[in-house]
Amino acid sequence: MSLGRSGDGRTESHAGRGSGRGSGRGIEVRHLRAFLAIADEGNVTRAAARLRLTQPAVSRTLAALEQHLGIRLVDRSTHHLVLTPEGVVFRDKAAAAVAAFDEALDSGGLRHRPLRLGHPWSAFGPYTTPLLRRWQERYPQTPLELLRIDDRTAGLTRGEVDAALLRGPVEAPGLITEVLFDEDRVAAVAADGPLAARATLRLADLARGTVVLNTVSGITTVDLWPSDARPAATLTVANTDDWLAAIAAGRGVGVSAASTADMHPHSGVAYRPLVDAPTVPVLLARRDAPGHPALPELAALAREIVGRDAAE
Repeated sequence: MSLGRSGDGRTESHAGRGSGRGSGRGIEVRHLRAFLAIADEGNVTRAAARLRLTQPAVSRTLAALEQHLGIRLVDRSTHHLVLTPEGVVFRDKAAAAVAAFDEALDSGGLRHRPLRLGHPWSAFGPYTTPLLRRWQERYPQTPLELLRIDDRTAGLTRGEVDAALLRGPVEAPGLITEVLFDEDRVAAVAADGPLAARATLRLADLARGTVVLNTVSGITTVDLWPSDARPAATLTVANTDDWLAAIAAGRGVGVSAASTADMHPHSGVAYRPLVDAPTVPVLLARRDAPGHPALPELAALAREIVGRDAAE
């Protein structure tokens, strides 16, 4: 391995020259940095601007990396690039390799990439603010980025985040999950409707009308109701904002986890306890692969915050 200089002045490694499987040329740290920038930005042009390189140079660098590995890392079929399943796996390995390289050259540990924590809605519920504040106090060198991404795993399976706060059972393969706490369910009804006058509600009360279902990132399905007492009708939406808008407009009612009432207040929506619905597990999920080095600290802090609240 030899050392050289990258375009932004960093020392880079030139590993394995002449050993590449595709082109016969070796892979350098700059190839990994280019791939990680593309993975983070979802766009070659933005990745090039971030790296202070030209777009063609970044494209060639990615192509050389893919040729060397003999696999496609990025799906280029849309304007918003996404990682292939192989790219998702390789992203964690590339990030770990770059982090180790930077740490070797920076004994003070000054280079720490953000830890990206995704969620489809409601984040960590009542523990969201304590988590963000305590993380900043303890690990100021590693920014914790909270990202709402409207899909069932909050971008985790696509490599858009390092970890995710999810609710309900998760069927996606290749994930490791840990239950942090359980939440009660609530009914969401129009604030000016007759159900809002009730102190509590039951599933049967909601089944008499239309139930609004977020089929992209939500957890509620008609299977929540007994097979002989399913809702009379359903209305499907794609995100929490549309779900709230439909309920406020009186187009139907909804069911969600209790923290939705605190994290998503709406003047046109009233939340009421749903007394006969099962609780919802809140999970911390990560991919079953080498990941961000701060993931153990994130899990430990999340458990600490929940445990402290339970003790109090």
